[in-house]
Amino acid sequence: MRFTKMHGLGNDFIIFDAPAGGPPGAESIRRLADRYTGIGFDQALMLEPPRRKGSAVYYRIFNADGREVEQCGNGARCIARYLYEKNGAKSSEFELDSPGGPIHAKVQGDQVSVAMGVPDFNPASLPFEASGEAYVYPLAVGDSEVEIGAVSIGNPHAVIRVPSVDDAPVARLGPAIENHPRFPKRTNVGFMEVVDRAHIRLRVHERGTGETRACGTGACAAVAVGRRHGLLDAKVKVDLPGGRLHIQWKGPGEPIWITGPAEKAFEGDTAI
Repeated sequence: MRFTKMHGLGNDFIIFDAPAGGPPGAESIRRLADRYTGIGFDQALMLEPPRRKGSAVYYRIFNADGREVEQCGNGARCIARYLYEKNGAKSSEFELDSPGGPIHAKVQGDQVSVAMGVPDFNPASLPFEASGEAYVYPLAVGDSEVEIGAVSIGNPHAVIRVPSVDDAPVARLGPAIENHPRFPKRTNVGFMEVVDRAHIRLRVHERGTGETRACGTGACAAVAVGRRHGLLDAKVKVDLPGGRLHIQWKGPGEPIWITGPAEKAFEGDTAI
């Protein structure tokens, strides 16, 4: 299998065309994702022929644990850069398609922007078990209780506001909330520190992968929740361990945009 290794702020992926026999099995994905004995990556992105008229490609996402998921923001940006360079820069704007829905992409110099759709706060969209939609949900975790915001960016996210991301209990609360029974399909977990109305710091525990250097949909989720709580403006700088993303969301009913770098690391061949 021929693959291209790419990353967005250290959130890394392999991109490959769908093999004739279908996607690699979960065991093969886990083996390839291993950073000591495999290629090493957070997600594997498999490209298929377009399913939607006008789209350039249909992509599927497999986390490092081998499970397929719905959406990946930094992954979408890397696919956009990959297609832009592969096609010889014929167009800097195009549509992508995914299990999480269609994505509009723009390549502008060393920056790639993608519209991740309209944030959905309906608990059923994640899914998240709740009696109704609310701005904040109390969640029992072990012997304690935390307050979360919940939103779908094509995939599920729980967002917790913390005084400082440096001291945030990511390793303890991340896996516990990811696998909480109120999230039947598990969830990504963001820990957000609000610096000011145009700037947040963020760490994200990704479903099926653990904490990553950056998470595009996680950045969108944090800004969407922060905007809904009246804490943030329409344009927000999001600083993650791997670097900075720029998120723009005008508000309800509008798509949320993510902008940042997407870079190729290397190409290779591997047995699956």
